[in-house]
Amino acid sequence: MSSITVREAHPQDFEAVARLTVAAYRADGQLSPGHPYEKTLSDVPARAAGGELLVAEDSFTGALVGTVLFVLPGTRYAELSGPGEAEFRMLAVDPAAQGRGVGETLVRACLDRAADLSCRAVVIYTRDRAEAAQRLYTRLGFERMPERDWTPLPGVHLFALRVGLPARDVRE
Repeated sequence: MSSITVREAHPQDFEAVARLTVAAYRADGQLSPGHPYEKTLSDVPARAAGGELLVAEDSFTGALVGTVLFVLPGTRYAELSGPGEAEFRMLAVDPAAQGRGVGETLVRACLDRAADLSCRAVVIYTRDRAEAAQRLYTRLGFERMPERDWTPLPGVHLFALRVGLPARDVRE
């Protein structure tokens, strides 16, 4: 198994991030060719400007194998988070790298970032039919918040999930 490193994306990564994200969403059945959301997923410079765009890199090959956008409430891509919460969006793992823990590594990086910023929780939306993602989120302690579920378009049902973060000692 390869070692995975998470880092902030650089502009030279943007083209690969766009390809990887679209490929992952298509492979998962969440995106058909020409779907309007493809344009949003492919606009990596806007995503990077709207939050912290992270990439997972295979430490041995240098290949990008995953990506996620970490955001705070009130920012362009925030959909669910409120005061004291963070969220992540557009989590994508290269279909060829799935099953290697890339998604979990990226989620844990987001949880660590939120804790570093003294957030009390991380909230996310996931598609109702994204069963593998839901298993991952459950394993990491996320719980459903049905009162915050959302249907942005006919046939697109999003489950709201939340995980609380432990308070950290702040020492000067």
